[in-house]
Amino acid sequence: MHQYFIINKPFNVLSQFSSQEGKQTLKDFFRVPSDVYPVGRLDFDSEGLLILTNDKTFNQRLLNPAHSHEREYWAQVEGTIDGQALADLRQGVTITVDGKWYKTRSCQAETMDPPPGLWERVPPIRFRKNIPTSWIRLTLQEGKNRQVRKMTAKAGFPTLRLIRYRIDGVTLEGLGPGEMRPVGSQEIGPLLFKGPQG
Repeated sequence: MHQYFIINKPFNVLSQFSSQEGKQTLKDFFRVPSDVYPVGRLDFDSEGLLILTNDKTFNQRLLNPAHSHEREYWAQVEGTIDGQALADLRQGVTITVDGKWYKTRSCQAETMDPPPGLWERVPPIRFRKNIPTSWIRLTLQEGKNRQVRKMTAKAGFPTLRLIRYRIDGVTLEGLGPGEMRPVGSQEIGPLLFKGPQG
């Protein structure tokens, strides 16, 4: 029987259940059957949405580049981001992927007030009185390794905190860090494969 779970991965937690180098893993926060595993990954120092399942077909479909899935990220960046930087991000910037230059696909990029209901990160980012920060929303249809961090750095605004909030119509709404919600195939299928609702 296929099972699906939506989780909010906390900061500094590996996107896996097996231990490694004494770091915290999903096993420290979530209790799921032994055949359930994460679809894709989030970096150790990123937070937010991961989907867990034992459905291999679902896993292949979600990760296949032929199926473009929107991924919405909330990034707190160093500095007061300006219109030119946002325009650059929207048009695509050149980053390195596996040691080669890569031009990112066009995306949505906009400033946002601190996201509503956002939880405190533990530990918090280092506060520097003389350096302001900005929050931006980036919506991509690709997911290269550390792509958002590389993109904002290229635009001149390094990422301090990164949260994946949404994949297509599946969001973190109502989930705090370390929390999980089981979902049925009838719910998760339309959300992922028909795009955002509303």
